[in-house]
Amino acid sequence: MTSLATLLTDPNMQWILLGCILLGLSSGVIGSFMYLRKQSLMGDALAHAALPGVCVAFMITGTKSVFGFMIGAAIAGIVATFAISALTRYSRIKSDSAIAAVLSVFFGFGIMLLTEIQHSGAGNQSGLDKFLFGQAAAMVLSDVYTMAAISVVLIGICILFFKEFKLLSFDPGFARGLGFPAGLLDKLLMLLIVIAVVAGIQAVGVIMMAALLITPAVSARYWTEKLGVMVCLSGLFGAIAGFGGTVISSLGQNLPTGPLCVLCATVVFGMSLIFAPQRGMISKAIVRWNVRNNLEQAIGTQPGKERAL
Repeated sequence: MTSLATLLTDPNMQWILLGCILLGLSSGVIGSFMYLRKQSLMGDALAHAALPGVCVAFMITGTKSVFGFMIGAAIAGIVATFAISALTRYSRIKSDSAIAAVLSVFFGFGIMLLTEIQHSGAGNQSGLDKFLFGQAAAMVLSDVYTMAAISVVLIGICILFFKEFKLLSFDPGFARGLGFPAGLLDKLLMLLIVIAVVAGIQAVGVIMMAALLITPAVSARYWTEKLGVMVCLSGLFGAIAGFGGTVISSLGQNLPTGPLCVLCATVVFGMSLIFAPQRGMISKAIVRWNVRNNLEQAIGTQPGKERAL
């Protein structure tokens, strides 16, 4: 507890903690709409597609600029989005197959570029491999400012377009019938996912970012039937994951923040899976036990009939 109190009073730790909490919050909010639209794999594809963008940005600039990496990752994510859309529209490939293909190609291309950079003269100073799993401790104050600003913008857009995203998630055909630009809203949501991935590549990494987008949303779905409550809970669970992962990695030695944030989100999911009302394992077991008990009593009270159970 003394070590934890010391860490929380450290100004540098406070900024990193704030950045990771806001990242988890915004990722959970965006991930709710991805999960409801059955596009969980899309977040994985866009996260992995960011790696070649980071590598190309380093090869062009020759410097380790976080802003340049974000631009490269954003461009790569947008290209991946259009590639998936083109494969789905102009071929007989289904969306899940197109997403898997683009994910594999982009990530394989990124690993090839990363290996080439590491074998070059500047590879030892680049540290690009840290973007695979994240390195929150390497963030400076300007990085935290950027992450916080992006997170606030993402949450603000989701609040502003909540009604449209809600309609698009449950009934896109009805949204088109009402005159909403469903295609434009879909592209906007994909752009928000790309921005969320770009914001989290340094803290969480391109591999772990997909889990931070989806796991809080899946956990929140166990607790409620209302979208508004689900989005709030998903953001809260993402913030808890960001807080827990950052604190645990700071208390330990050489513990990566990104995987720990994902593990904390997984713990929240496990608790939701077991203890959530109505949908949780314990709740379902109690309901089954009550139904079985009532059925046994009903059959046992009927004269001349054997107990069936």
